[in-house]
Amino acid sequence: MEQAPIRVRFAPSPTGYLHVGGARTALFNWLYARHHGGTFILRIEDTDTERSTRESVDAILQGMEWLGLDWDEGPYFQTDNFPLYAEHIDKLLEEGKAYRCWCTPEELDAKREAAMKEGRKPKYDGTCRNRSDQPIDRPHVIRFKAPAEGVTVFDDLIKGRISFPNDELDDLIIRRTDGSPTYNFCVVIDDALMKISHVLRGDDHVNNTPRQIQLYEALGYPVPLFAHVPMILGSDKARLSKRHGATSVIAYRDMGYLPEGLLNYLVRLGWSHGDDEIFSREEMIRLFDIAQVGRAPSVFNPEKLNWLNAHYIKQLSPEQLALLLHPHLDSAGITEAECALIDVTRVCQVLQERAQTLGEMAQRALFFFRAPVEFDRDAVAKFDPAHLGMVFSEVAQALPGDDVEVTAEEIDALLKGLCQDKGWKMPQVGQPVRIALSGGTQAPGIGEIVSVLGCAETRRRLGFAIKTLC
Repeated sequence: MEQAPIRVRFAPSPTGYLHVGGARTALFNWLYARHHGGTFILRIEDTDTERSTRESVDAILQGMEWLGLDWDEGPYFQTDNFPLYAEHIDKLLEEGKAYRCWCTPEELDAKREAAMKEGRKPKYDGTCRNRSDQPIDRPHVIRFKAPAEGVTVFDDLIKGRISFPNDELDDLIIRRTDGSPTYNFCVVIDDALMKISHVLRGDDHVNNTPRQIQLYEALGYPVPLFAHVPMILGSDKARLSKRHGATSVIAYRDMGYLPEGLLNYLVRLGWSHGDDEIFSREEMIRLFDIAQVGRAPSVFNPEKLNWLNAHYIKQLSPEQLALLLHPHLDSAGITEAECALIDVTRVCQVLQERAQTLGEMAQRALFFFRAPVEFDRDAVAKFDPAHLGMVFSEVAQALPGDDVEVTAEEIDALLKGLCQDKGWKMPQVGQPVRIALSGGTQAPGIGEIVSVLGCAETRRRLGFAIKTLC
């Protein structure tokens, strides 16, 4: 028998931004489709009209595009399918597989309270299953007439066989009093009509699966295969949330993470291929296997993400990095005019090996574009003012002419020779000069700094330090 084409979907709700958990779900679906030569569909589940916003839709699309998770079909919107949902609900009613329920919220609350007092599961008791004594125009919901006996079983591609006794599942509401269809019903219709073959989603949906399977079977549609991916947890083992740090994909972009770094990190949150840690996009597609997704939750580790992002920063050419750094310099307040005075590519060469994010690199680069007007007083206090004045003056005089371009190696050799002539140790020169040029002690080597600033600007900053610190 010929296997049906692989068709998977990512179906976010536009009630917020694309967070890392959703991005990982999208990535796993995208990889599954690309690995098997299948189709990846983007569907926006916007039936919650009160909370869904166009801003959230745009943020989801923007996050997907930035990550490079291109979709083959869509984006489709659930609200466009309301007529289809109504047709399917009418079909279930006609076939006796759904019914009108006139129970009021107060009556339902009373039933739940009574069940809990008696130690029973607080599920709907089926009062209206066979009821016909109420007028159709009285406010009501539509419930699916779920099987009352037996077991609903499915073989999860990650978790294995899962079963639910049907007597623990109540009759699901599929249309609310206001006429709007409910989530579980809409998902089934959409997946069936889109011919989704595999549903890969977070394991917070496991409890929805038996209800959805029953709906597929009642409507006569093929049941897709399911794979439920374990949740991502924070370091405290609680479900990942904003209090664990930025969880929006766009927030990570704005902090200066590269899409390659974030994707590589996300794919390793639950999936593994031996002990390998670094995967290119092409390698992910070639190697991804849903059977290698673990059953246990993954813990989000910012340090690991930073390490991977630093790896991808190192892979870029200084020219590529300079283009990416410009928006972060702008966010840090550096103007185009200030950027024009300094070779940003050269700045990237100096900082590239030390940076974990572009945002961090931009902050470390600020002193190249703006001379410090304040200095680390604790660092300055370690040196005698007379010694500082002597060092600054000697270095300024030893530098070649203002128009002479120098390399880091030439400056390092110049300082080494100065130390030998004056009987100084390198820290007695290096740290004071670093403070004078950058404002503090956490900066690249003196030779690298001077080679970027040039002799004229270096001499000017040393002169300012003499006036300010000596």
